[in-house]
Amino acid sequence: MKRLVIATRRSRLALWQAEHVQSRLQSLHPGVAVELLPMSTRGDELLDRRLDQAGGKGLFVKELETAMAEGRADLAVHSMKDVPAELPPGFTLAAISAREDPRDALVSNRYAALADMPARAVVGTSSLRRGAQVLERHPALEVRLLRGNVETRVAKLDRGEYDAIVLAVAGLVRLGLAARIRSYLSLDESLPAPGQGALGVECLAARRDLVQMLAALGDADTALCVRAERAVSRALGGSCALPLGAHAVMRDGRLSLSALVASADGRRVVRAHTEGADPESVGAAAAQALREQGADAILQSIP
Repeated sequence: MKRLVIATRRSRLALWQAEHVQSRLQSLHPGVAVELLPMSTRGDELLDRRLDQAGGKGLFVKELETAMAEGRADLAVHSMKDVPAELPPGFTLAAISAREDPRDALVSNRYAALADMPARAVVGTSSLRRGAQVLERHPALEVRLLRGNVETRVAKLDRGEYDAIVLAVAGLVRLGLAARIRSYLSLDESLPAPGQGALGVECLAARRDLVQMLAALGDADTALCVRAERAVSRALGGSCALPLGAHAVMRDGRLSLSALVASADGRRVVRAHTEGADPESVGAAAAQALREQGADAILQSIP
């Protein structure tokens, strides 16, 4: 291979992620020219409704997968939290990179913490998972939809449309906006989305030479953790409509996984913790424990 093309969304964060992978590939394979193919996706264009109501997280990856299927691109770089639990037939995740800080962050010009915010103060988020966990602990706050890329969301905060917003730490750090973080939400306060903070590199499964080349970009421990987290989502239906959090860490060679499912208003939350060596088994066990506590009924209540 003398040339590789990376399909990527056009947002500054997506371009940062693609350029990060581009740089690593060029270092590993100096004889290969690595180019970017920036694209707009339906997820970037539909900004007036929740993702689950518009078609799910696949809206951020479908156009990139089409470009690979048609031969216009060789690989795509995704934020793993945006990748559906099930990939379309013929595609594979060739690598999952070492994870950035997986936590959520509070960004506000007025308040240093959620606990400081008065009743009816407005918190912006595009995520049912984040909104539910905010309301679980702070039911007097008002959670409103906030879509758009990171810079757009911060600009809406700065215009006074929200009192605070909740974003992924990883995105803020990668864009050089870590100084905007007023507080880091602990994993107990806001359990992250499956895969949050990790990058995934996707390509056609039939491209065995490319799969082998891309494998060097991966981090083994992160990949095991993300596989366990995604297994929870897959077992519970795999939709981004799920207000579901899942986060795994490696401890002494074993996976330790925490997961939760919440109603959109935060009034019903079920949690599970499982451990083991096999990521799919650990994730499936967590999903079963959540089901035994009523997760299915909670998920069916999501409007």
